Amino acid sequence: MNKLALPIAIIALVASVGSFFFLQSSSDLVYVDVNKLLEGYKRTTIVKAEFDEKAKTMKSNVDSLVANWQDELKAYEKERSAMSKKELELKQELLTNKQQQINNYQQAVQKQLVEEDKKITQTVINDINDFVKEYGKKNGYKVIFGATGNGTIMYGEASSDLTEQVLEELNAEFEGK
Repeated sequence: MNKLALPIAIIALVASVGSFFFLQSSSDLVYVDVNKLLEGYKRTTIVKAEFDEKAKTMKSNVDSLVANWQDELKAYEKERSAMSKKELELKQELLTNKQQQINNYQQAVQKQLVEEDKKITQTVINDINDFVKEYGKKNGYKVIFGATGNGTIMYGEASSDLTEQVLEELNAEFEGK
């Protein structure tokens, strides 16, 4: 009986230690779906709405300039038969310069909008990253992976997905500010 008890005890000890490390490490490996956090974060919606309003205003200004230029072009086409050669050249040059200025302004507006979109997106991402870092520390996680849908995490058990818990606390913190 003693000969059988020792191997069984060793097997039980190895199994318990192995299961301890297996269970311990699996609970430390968790992830969040970054896309869901971005979409569900209330600050994202607010910032996006503010950006869309600003973009709409800037595009409206460009449209107004284009409409004004088109009106001047139509007026020129109506009056050009009564103009001298010098007046025609001057008006054509003026219209061409104005069109170039509008094109330059339109490109500047588009560039500014792209830069602002990147800036606000990065600000929101930084907020989420800072929050997840603190969340991980507070809840004792060694690693929290970020799944983006680009193959960084191909599979994760649903029990390892912290997205909803993190999103709830992230929005609660944002609303509390």
